[in-house]
Amino acid sequence: MIKNGMYYITEDFKQLIRNLGGEWNDQKKRPIVCLMQSTEHPDLYWAIPVGDLRCCYYHIGRTTNKSIFFISDAIPITDKYISEEHLGSDNKLHIIKNPHLLQSLHYKLNRILNFEASNKNYFRQHITDLKIHLLRELES
Repeated sequence: MIKNGMYYITEDFKQLIRNLGGEWNDQKKRPIVCLMQSTEHPDLYWAIPVGDLRCCYYHIGRTTNKSIFFISDAIPITDKYISEEHLGSDNKLHIIKNPHLLQSLHYKLNRILNFEASNKNYFRQHITDLKIHLLRELES
């Protein structure tokens, strides 16, 4: 994965979240933005789902169009669970380049991760269990 790139996750990943006791009920095909590499393993990344403006929002910004970022739905992810790239108008991987947007997203993601560190599996997608599972997969 490329930092700040946008991707689609596999159905297997959504099922993995459910298998680990978390919730992933979104049936729409939404991209995620890969925001940062984990300090725990070079092949583990932190990402957040992106939607459009017809839903409630956590942060509004522009990707290929005006979008909302579901910060509290943050997930750890590996290449194994990426199904395809989200393409921009040039038919290439869309990479977010707006420094103000990225600064806000990083700040908010770090707040979620810090809260999760002291409140394991607080969020509905069970971030901690998911991260532990992915780290085990990467180590084997």
